[in-house]
Amino acid sequence: MIKAGLDIGNSKISCVIADYKNNKNIKILSIASVPNNNIKKNIILNFENLHDQIKSLVIEAEKQSQTKLNSINLNLSLVNSNSHYYNSEIELKNERISELHLKKIINQSEYFNNQSEKFEIFNNITSYDIDNNLYFNAPIGNYSDNIKINFYKIYIQKKYSDNISSVIKKLKLNIDNYIPAPLSSSLSSLTKDEKELGTICIDLGHSTSSISVFENNKFVYGDAIGVGSNSVTLDIARGLSTNISSAERLKTLYGSLVSSPNDDHEIIEIPIISGDKNTFKQITRSSLNAIIRPRIEETLEMIWQKIRDNNLRSKKLNNVVLTGGGAMMDNIEKYVETIFASGVRVSSPLEQLNLDNNFKKPNFCDIIGSILYDQDLFKIDFLANQSKTSKKRGISSFFTWLDQYI
Repeated sequence: MIKAGLDIGNSKISCVIADYKNNKNIKILSIASVPNNNIKKNIILNFENLHDQIKSLVIEAEKQSQTKLNSINLNLSLVNSNSHYYNSEIELKNERISELHLKKIINQSEYFNNQSEKFEIFNNITSYDIDNNLYFNAPIGNYSDNIKINFYKIYIQKKYSDNISSVIKKLKLNIDNYIPAPLSSSLSSLTKDEKELGTICIDLGHSTSSISVFENNKFVYGDAIGVGSNSVTLDIARGLSTNISSAERLKTLYGSLVSSPNDDHEIIEIPIISGDKNTFKQITRSSLNAIIRPRIEETLEMIWQKIRDNNLRSKKLNNVVLTGGGAMMDNIEKYVETIFASGVRVSSPLEQLNLDNNFKKPNFCDIIGSILYDQDLFKIDFLANQSKTSKKRGISSFFTWLDQYI
């Protein structure tokens, strides 16, 4: 089957098309990517330009793959999102747990609640608490006195999702799945063991940095901040009075987060902004790194604060995986290891995908993850045949009956 993913970021738009059989049998048919100046902080600056840009990109991806797309998976940013943890429980008095019990708990919970100004992009069970013992799979068949189900839900701004959706639908493309962008990055970069043991995945993008946390093979947290590697570039440009393209080059070629004794003696010549195009000045590599480090430290501290604010600090998350263009900065693993007190590695898309070398880079993890997303892995098994819309209409009477007999 043909699967396609679209990632509309603040700095670039990417489209991937693949022949997908399962997560172990994927053939990438095409990946296309173009710079994007039509979105800033999730606000579309020019709808027509964005529409034309996505249309050209999709046509190019179709041409490369020799396919015609009818639908796509769409990555959406979690900047300005809201994470909501909630739970619901019932008393059983040593009864055997059945699907009906679990459905009753879900029915009386906030699972089907919606907010008019928000778009629900993720909603799932994270764990089951059975007589104060934690389970991560449905404990059907066990005897229990008390069952509590713990849930995790993510809301994003509805106007943001509506704006992006309107552009896609104008292209006559259906949206199969809305995917939190941090989840996409983690799907293409985390190993099975990392998802099971507990891992923080940080995608250091151009204009945003996103966070996803997996534990016990469950996606338990996702978020993003509006600070990315471009902030470092702008800091360099301002601090050294050079142009933005030169600042990006300095960051890429000479920037490092760990200094060496030789940095004080390594001289770099840079152009400065003035009326004379041939005006240059000399700086040391250590002075360049002194500009880079505070911004990266601030970004990582903001991410760590997000984790603390959501009570994830107490979890045994001893692994950090870095993706995104910012993950290619020299010595960033050592710096992150110090701040998070965890093992750190930089990840490109997983080897099993057999990608072309041009796409075996951390900055392609988000778009590759969009085709790895399997909605069956992120929905409740025993509610699989009950859509939320049908629940609001005809199934409500079923749950009324259910409440009477449990």
